[in-house]
Amino acid sequence: MTDDRFTPHATVATVIERHGKFLLVEEYSQGKRVLNQPAGHLEPNETLLEAAVRETLEETCWQIALTGYLGVTIVNGANGVCYLRHSFVGTPIEYSESFERDAKIIDTHWLTRHEIQESTIALRHPVVLDIIDQYLENKAVSLNLVRSL
Repeated sequence: MTDDRFTPHATVATVIERHGKFLLVEEYSQGKRVLNQPAGHLEPNETLLEAAVRETLEETCWQIALTGYLGVTIVNGANGVCYLRHSFVGTPIEYSESFERDAKIIDTHWLTRHEIQESTIALRHPVVLDIIDQYLENKAVSLNLVRSL
């Protein structure tokens, strides 16, 4: 018997702001260069908070402290996959010179919201700017809402 239940993918993303600029990754998605927040999939036996910190370090070499939660967004990807994207706010603590970022990441950029909007590199998904706007509107809530038992 096959299981035909709908199973969206759980992902995390982190908005990191420093001096009015946001940390974004440049990566390939479906053969195109795109900009995205540091983001990725939840791994087995990992909390959402741990995943957000890990993905940020793996993709940017930045160690961060999470400071808020921007909620969950249902993202229907161009690849036909549905993602439950949990977005967090993080503060940069230290750049790790000894850490090597994921090979899939082309580069990292600190960009203002205007620079992101005007970039010649497309956004991976409109959710990237939407989450930044939520952050700028002070919509982040306490991390206490994100629980693991």
